[in-house]
Amino acid sequence: MDIKNNILETIGNTPLIKLNKITKELPCTVAAKVDYFNPGNSIKDRMAIKMVEVAEQEGKLKPGGTIIECTSGNTGMGLALAASVKGYKCIFTSTDKQSKEKFDILKALGAEVIVCPTNVEPDDPKSYYSVAKRLAKEIPDAFLCNQYDNLANRLAHYETTGPEIWEQTDGKITHLVSTAGTGGTVTGTAMFLKEKNPDIQVWAIDVYGSLLTKFFRTGELDMNEVHPYISEGFGEDFVPQNYDMSVIDHFEQVTDKDGAIMARRLAKEEGIFCGYSAGSCLQGLMQLRSKLKKGDLVVCIFHDHGSRYVGKIYNDQWMMERGFMDVKTFKDVISTRGEKPLVTVQPRETVAKAFELMKKYDIENIPVMDNENQVGSISQIGLYNNIFDSPAIKGEAVSTIMGAPYPVVAFDTPVERLVKLINKENGAILGKDESGKMHIITKYDIIESMAKL
Repeated sequence: MDIKNNILETIGNTPLIKLNKITKELPCTVAAKVDYFNPGNSIKDRMAIKMVEVAEQEGKLKPGGTIIECTSGNTGMGLALAASVKGYKCIFTSTDKQSKEKFDILKALGAEVIVCPTNVEPDDPKSYYSVAKRLAKEIPDAFLCNQYDNLANRLAHYETTGPEIWEQTDGKITHLVSTAGTGGTVTGTAMFLKEKNPDIQVWAIDVYGSLLTKFFRTGELDMNEVHPYISEGFGEDFVPQNYDMSVIDHFEQVTDKDGAIMARRLAKEEGIFCGYSAGSCLQGLMQLRSKLKKGDLVVCIFHDHGSRYVGKIYNDQWMMERGFMDVKTFKDVISTRGEKPLVTVQPRETVAKAFELMKKYDIENIPVMDNENQVGSISQIGLYNNIFDSPAIKGEAVSTIMGAPYPVVAFDTPVERLVKLINKENGAILGKDESGKMHIITKYDIIESMAKL
């Protein structure tokens, strides 16, 4: 029988999956090391259990002790799994830019989460680094993992991620591409692969607002490079000790917007529902396409699962509010959808007439117009409910059952405002173009226009 003794034994041996659509124009093969197949849905499970095991071996973590760590969420998830199995307590500090879903998952596993401000210096007493250090000193039998400077982090990838990729590619890998945060994944994996074949190119993907790229290129710690960014799980405002820049060949920076859009493309086009860093990783590779040639075998590391970001990059309104969606106004929705006739009904016409129009034009919302003035609205769900309750109402005038008029907005109204105007009581919005002609859009028009991005 193949029965695991506990959940920790399922960490590692994640699949390598070929990308087919997004990378079809590249001259080479691109495969993703999809590490959300780990039990904590993240590559961080690997280093989390390794840091715990090394701490136990060195006597730094004793039975009944408390694990403390500053984390963007995924490392905390791996540590929480280890703590659950091994009987430790967990306290994690994180930043207020991380998704709520990450915190909820950590709490579900019994961890305490302390949320700290993002926009402070690393040595500020309120930073999540400083708070974690303070707690480690104040709490008896506490162990601060310090994934940034704990070399067990990169050791985990030297011992597992690197060998797995080498074996899965039969040693034919030519390029390793990974986002860069703590440095453990990209450095540890690269160290193993470079020992096997020094010619393998290692490309680290960074985000604008992080200082890692300039440090790699110049050796200078330039805090002027540091500014707030939205991307999660990678980029740094200091250089962790896990880095060995000698095993990295190139750093490439990606914008918040491009990484988010690429993550959504991965879900839609490849069926790989992954996190922010995976989208940024592939975007970085696409920016470097000119460096690739026929016969190359590129491995991209996809760190975590998209479920951690359903309230962010997979939320249309969140994307629109940050200007990450290209459909921005009422006019853009109409342009993307194509022009459709505005079907209306007069208040004196029968309910049956309105029902016929809905069937004929396959629509769910009709404005009620008295000459050129909108006086009410009819929705398919409202019509259905009224007819179901009183079938005889089909012969009565529309005015007896019509709802409130639809909102009328300018053609340049932002989509984020349109989304807020559409709700259960109000299923559509009207807008006037430059010539005064009226148009209607529904929530489905908005969704379809976004799907075409």
